[in-house]
Amino acid sequence: MIDGKYKLDDIPAALATVTVFKNVVDTPVVSALLKLIVCYGIMTRRIQAYCDFVGELYKANKSLDTYLLDAVCGDENIYVKLKAAKKDVSPLIEAAVKNELEVLSLLTHINPEELIKKTGYSGFLPEFENSPCDISKAYNARIAKISEYGYGIYAAHRMFRLDAQRIVPVYSPDDIHISDLIGYDYERSQVLENTQALLDGKPASNLLLVGDAGTGKSSTVKAAVNELYMRGLRLIELKKNQILYLPEVMEQLKENPLKFIVFIDDLSFNRNDDSFGTLKAILEGSATAKSNNSIIYATSNRRHLIKESFSDRAGDDVHINDTMQELLSLSDRFGQTILFSKPDKKLYLTIVHALAERNGLTDMPDIDRAAEEFALRKGGRSARAAEQFVNHLVASL
Repeated sequence: MIDGKYKLDDIPAALATVTVFKNVVDTPVVSALLKLIVCYGIMTRRIQAYCDFVGELYKANKSLDTYLLDAVCGDENIYVKLKAAKKDVSPLIEAAVKNELEVLSLLTHINPEELIKKTGYSGFLPEFENSPCDISKAYNARIAKISEYGYGIYAAHRMFRLDAQRIVPVYSPDDIHISDLIGYDYERSQVLENTQALLDGKPASNLLLVGDAGTGKSSTVKAAVNELYMRGLRLIELKKNQILYLPEVMEQLKENPLKFIVFIDDLSFNRNDDSFGTLKAILEGSATAKSNNSIIYATSNRRHLIKESFSDRAGDDVHINDTMQELLSLSDRFGQTILFSKPDKKLYLTIVHALAERNGLTDMPDIDRAAEEFALRKGGRSARAAEQFVNHLVASL
């Protein structure tokens, strides 16, 4: 008996009743486990079925109970979607979910030795770990904090990108934190305060981070996400040529319980760029684009986001002044613009000294002179130049 209710051979029938969490039953590990339990016939087939199951667990690098819990909590199904949207759930679905969570909890009570014994083989077999777990209790606790944990891919990842109009995870996101960044404290505090307002359900602005290259604009945005991820913040990065898909992205996110930064790095437009109007509509809060749980953060090396030539000013538009004003005022449609100026000598050397100390370079004569010479060769002072200089010093030791 398992948990005083099911025998091992009863589990296939119990799993056949699962509907809401069908995706969990169809995962490689549970599919292989089911195949093993129902496997009768010659010993070689039983051994192969057992090893296939353990092999899938090894691929996941988890115990069976941990695998099941993660699969259930990350599953995107009708129940979690309704709960996240704070909509009524049918009593029939509620009853099905209750039963299915109990069934899946039963799998965590399976004794590994019992499965090995079932193969009938007395030689070596790879082993796996499994511990009793109340998946139902853990899942309900997670549902109670759905605005912090999210569901589906958003439960397991913090940063995403757009791939052919599909939101996909970034599997190796930048792990930078605010504490890693030096200087620009006031500018970064503005980004954090605005982001915290979004998480608190208060009015938050679309932000434009503008300034010289290498001043840490993009790093600040990603560091803010890493800082506030556990409060339910996620980032979705779009390339400039993907701005046309912004309305669809906002539509996908609007009923999600999490909060999102839609991030556009290195933003600028040509005058006739088709994506100009799309971004303008989003920033102005058009009915089709507005989303209460998402804001736009963009970085640019240009205060005016439209690349303007003298020929533009001498064009044949009858109302040329009105046209140019519209083009040049796009940046004003962001709720807040934060300026990251090129560091002066004092700030540049402060960054150099701090980074050098982090890397154990505490006794280096003429480091200031060498840092200035390095910046001159790089075309000017910047936080990026300071980091590259210190990395060069470390590499040369």
